Amino acid sequence: MELKYRRVLLKLSGEALAGDKKTGLDYEVVTRICESIRDSVALGVEMAIVVGGGNFWRGRSSGKMDRTRADHMGMLATVINALALADALEQLGVDVRVQTAISMQQVAEPYIRNRAVRHLEKGRVVIFGCGTGNPFFSTDTASSLRAAEIDADIMFKATMVDGVYDSDPHKNPDAVRYDTLSFSEVLNKELAVMDMTAASMCKDNHIPVLVFSVEDPDNIVRAVRGETVGTIVQ
Repeated sequence: MELKYRRVLLKLSGEALAGDKKTGLDYEVVTRICESIRDSVALGVEMAIVVGGGNFWRGRSSGKMDRTRADHMGMLATVINALALADALEQLGVDVRVQTAISMQQVAEPYIRNRAVRHLEKGRVVIFGCGTGNPFFSTDTASSLRAAEIDADIMFKATMVDGVYDSDPHKNPDAVRYDTLSFSEVLNKELAVMDMTAASMCKDNHIPVLVFSVEDPDNIVRAVRGETVGTIVQ
């Protein structure tokens, strides 16, 4: 079967791993997502993943907390999610490596670009934790950075919404979904696809972004096959 994308950077939100519980991990949900990742790898896709941490920690819960410390806490939350994904993938027979942008050698490899690419070439899934390793940068920005570093064909942004809308579909029942968008439109209209730093990085490095819902995990497989799901930004 002809694949549309050979090397994919999959951005998973932390919330997607929580399921209906909204916080923490729902292991059944994690397993279903990992089954789709396994099926994508079986088709020949080289898959790297950046995972968020919003199911455990969302920035400063109090305005009094120092932003840098709050962001470091968020980075640790992403490692919990990365290890959970790795465990589920391994139980499904997938070869996987976790790399973190902050050194924690007892639980993960340090992020080394060439080593990550080598893992991908050998058919291993690589999960990147800790975002960029720097405060003030989101995991969306980390996704665009890693996508550029590993020469990904595309960035998949798997969220709880089935694409990009002109307004919040949860608040506005008349919100209109886009099928395609340019990065200029995303930036000029300030659409809530990703933060502006991430959008600019993808634009500058010619990395398209496909935004789709992971509530149906099979959308990951549909996306790597080139089927129409969500909104493509290019």
